[in-house]
Amino acid sequence: MSPKLRKYLVLAHLWLAGLMAPAFALHAISGGLYLMNVKGEVTTERVALPAGSVLDFKSETLDSDVRSLLQSANLKHDFEYIRNRGSRIELRPTSKTYLEFANTPQGLTATRVKPDTVRGLMELHKGHGPQLFKTYQKLVALLLLGVVLGGILVGLLSKAYRRHTTIAVVIGFVVFWLVGFAL
Repeated sequence: MSPKLRKYLVLAHLWLAGLMAPAFALHAISGGLYLMNVKGEVTTERVALPAGSVLDFKSETLDSDVRSLLQSANLKHDFEYIRNRGSRIELRPTSKTYLEFANTPQGLTATRVKPDTVRGLMELHKGHGPQLFKTYQKLVALLLLGVVLGGILVGLLSKAYRRHTTIAVVIGFVVFWLVGFAL
């Protein structure tokens, strides 16, 4: 491999890895904490709604219905999208304070939910953050694939590292398969 090509590939690999480092840290920290059963907490507070408030969670106009209800209840809450869970809806993103509505036998209820930092990180990790952050996560996923494949390519193109790269990749695949599917 030419020294110029190698230098370019290493530089591209380093830049992409550096740009994605915050996303890697988020996933490592939140995923590790979750696996150690540290899932964060939320505080909840009931929100008063005008008497007779209703929402049909199956409505085609649910988004605008929710916005109208928020306005009539004089609730200042900005949301990007709705997660419908049948008898309960969440106004997302849920990585920061959000509202949850539930249809109960007593009528429509509203709850303000405030995640702590750990829970907020978990919500980002799970893709429940703002739309822009979700787009960022998709880009990071693509770039990660490029960084991994680029790192393998750099190793395979270098005669000095070819054997080590091949052995490491084969061992990596075997361990992945064993712990993920065979054991």
